[in-house]
Parts: sequence; structure tokens; C-alpha cells
Amino acid sequence: MAFRCQRDSYAREFTTTVVSCRPAELQTEGSNGKKEVLSGFQVVLEDTLLFPEGGGQPDDHGTINGISVLRVTRRGAQADHFTQTPLTPGTEVQVQVDWERRFDHMQQHSGQHLITAVADHLFGLKTTSWELGRLRSVIELDSPSVTIEQVAAIEQSVNEKIRDRLPVNVRELSLDDPEVAQVRGRGLPDDHAGPIRVVTIENVDANMCCGTHVSNLSDLQVIKILGIEKGKKNKTNLAFLAGNRVLKWMERSHGTEKALTALLKCGVEDHVEAVKKLQNSTKLLQKNNLNLLRDLAVHVAHSLRNSPDWGGVVTLHRKEGDSEFMNIIANEIGSEGG
Repeated sequence: MAFRCQRDSYAREFTTTVVSCRPAELQTEGSNGKKEVLSGFQVVLEDTLLFPEGGGQPDDHGTINGISVLRVTRRGAQADHFTQTPLTPGTEVQVQVDWERRFDHMQQHSGQHLITAVADHLFGLKTTSWELGRLRSVIELDSPSVTIEQVAAIEQSVNEKIRDRLPVNVRELSLDDPEVAQVRGRGLPDDHAGPIRVVTIENVDANMCCGTHVSNLSDLQVIKILGIEKGKKNKTNLAFLAGNRVLKWMERSHGTEKALTALLKCGVEDHVEAVKKLQNSTKLLQKNNLNLLRDLAVHVAHSLRNSPDWGGVVTLHRKEGDSEFMNIIANEIGSEGG
């Protein structure tokens, strides 16, 4: 059985009933980066609006009767909701989803399906895995290299399809349906039971998937491919943004451009050249500074060696010194009698 979040990805709240509630623990990462174990409860509902992590997509955030749900995981045909407050079995509850997070995940996941289908159609580039990250998403392509020209062609094609406002439909097929053989997929979980959920982008792709998706490509707004990186085992990683993430990325980039324009005292088109000049000037200053420090170290060493107080033992403390400065002094003084 598909959850409510899978049957209607756009639903933001609904009413259901608590089936069970048992004590549980959740391992999480604290603000200091260290692992923390939280005590709480694992709540099972008759149905859920909160997507449990799976298929490369993180879980939803939300509330049950105003109580925060910290993690949602799938267990067979059920979803476990971790809360720090118990809920009484048999109680009718109101479930609300964090819509901003949900819609962001819908945009990134549908964007991944679209990029995967286009990359395969245009260049035979197969997707072996993907990750929906907090700031960007990454698709792993089964190829040791992807050219800049291929990336540009993929980006152009996916955005043309977004502008074509192609519908995205979700269907359920039985395992023995002959159409299943024509559907793209990377296998089913070992504990999968029941029908297969298929997400179809009209005239573009049909893919087995458990995630939440937009109902029309126009809801993706735009896709920006950030670039490619060398992956593991002769694979290539393609990083991308979809929808609101593109707008936020542009806002950050524009803010950075404005700050650099003020600091460098030049237009955006001259930023790179201005930074190169600063780097060259810095390297020259560092080289000159190093030569002066060496000269100073030699002078200090000779002053100490020729001091009327010389007695074979020298003590020197220099707050701004470094190992090279002190080594020069030690070598110049010499080991004989010192």
C-alpha cells in the first residue's frame, strides 16, 4: 500500500489514527558534530503524510498533533515516526508536513528523473545512483568521463521539457504486469511487497520509484547543472540544482558579486583579472618579506656571536619567529663552542 504522501505529494495536512507507540532511541548528530542518542518513541500511524527516507530521498519533517517528528523510516509496509512525546494508540491525530522541505525534495527528485532520462536518451549515460543533498544533489553516471558539451546539451534539453509543461503521473503496476519490463529501475528493496509504483514523465521516462514528485514539470521552474566531478570506480558525478534552489544559489552568487565589486573597486567582468593581480602582488611581497627575514636572521646571529657577553650559551625569544628564522640563526652562530 502506498502512503498518503505518495498518493498525493501536494497534501500538506490530514487526519489519521495512532496504531502503536513504543519506547525507542534515535542516534543523531549534535550541534558540536558529535553523535548523540535521543530517547523517545516510535509511533506507527494507520497512514502517513510524512515520507520515510528511501530511494535516495531524505525523510520529511513535520508534526503529529503539534509534536515534532524527528525521523521517519520505512519498516515493511509501515512508517515509523520518532517523537520525544508518546501518543496513545487509537487516538485520532492531525499530521502536518514541513511544506518547504517537502516541495524542495519533490523538485530535486523529479529533476533527477528528468536529467537521468535525458542523459540516457541523448548519450547513453546510465545513472547508477544519486543523492539528494542538503545544498545540492548528485547523480552518479556510469561513465569515466562526460564532456562539457554533453553537459550543456543535457541542461538545454531538460529545461526545454520544463517549458513544455509535461505532465508527471504516478501509477501502480502488479509485479506480473508485462509493462514492468519496460520500466526503468535499479531493483526493488528485499522487503518489498505489493504493487510497483511507477513515475512517468509524459513521452520522456517511466521509472520505478517510491519518492514524492511534482505533477507537472513546470513546477520544477528551472534546472542548473553545476558541473561534473570524477566519481568512484570509473564513474562521473553530475551535480545539479532544481527549482527554488536555483533562485537561492543565484541570490547568494549575486550577493558575492556585489561584495567583490565593492572590495575590488571594479565591475563584475573584471573580478577574475583583479584577483589575479592581487595574487601576483601577494606572491611578490611574500618573496621580498622572506628575503628580508633571512637577512635579519643573519644579522641577529652575527650580533649574538660578536656580543661581549658571549659565553657559549645563547638565549633568544622572538614572538613572530618561525622555524626557518630560528634555524638560520642557529646555523649562523655555529656549533663550535656554542
